Amino acid sequence: MSESAPEANSPSLVWGWTGMRCPWLPRHLFTCRALGHGSRGGRLILAANRDEFYSRPSKLADFWGNNNEILSGLDMEEGKEGGTWLGISTRGKLAALTNYLQPQLDWQARGRGELVTHFLTTDVDSLSYLKKVSMEGHLYNGFNLIAADLSTAKGDVICYYGNRGEPDPIVLTPGTYGLSNALLETPWRKLCFGKQLFLEAVERSQALPKDMLIASLLDVLNNEEA
Repeated sequence: MSESAPEANSPSLVWGWTGMRCPWLPRHLFTCRALGHGSRGGRLILAANRDEFYSRPSKLADFWGNNNEILSGLDMEEGKEGGTWLGISTRGKLAALTNYLQPQLDWQARGRGELVTHFLTTDVDSLSYLKKVSMEGHLYNGFNLIAADLSTAKGDVICYYGNRGEPDPIVLTPGTYGLSNALLETPWRKLCFGKQLFLEAVERSQALPKDMLIASLLDVLNNEEA
């Protein structure tokens, strides 16, 4: 599933968060790809659908936090207010969450959206944060969590942890990954299909204006093929 990594000293990351609307499955899919320096794509490409029922109340993406340094939507479900599923800060912290599909939910479990907001508002690095989360993973329903520190000076560090998988988080090396509502790289059909569409959109963008890339990614997000 993973592509060969580029030169170790020259990766730049392209990320996509793409939702495929499959009627029998939750809607989230995450893909990322590493590209060499100088590529048209840039270091960060991000596209997202919300990993939740459309009827669940939320705020539109906006800046909040100290000095308005965090950009995200916010959950407004009673008892879960302030959580989020995807956010980035001006300090280069990025976090993204998908729910893990499980037969039955524990309605007494803690809200998973707090895992994203806590990372965005702390000074703890991504790997240390996920190690702490892994010690408390049993308090939540199933989830997958990406935490990243994006830094031009120090280099990007992107980590993954799923509380229904291995006990320890991992640092993602340059390559291509897919993440939906199962563990990282679980080859569900919607994941493989969405990953293909995302990579094709990124490849087409190399010779196109930025607005054409945005249009291509929106086409991927709006794909309703079952």
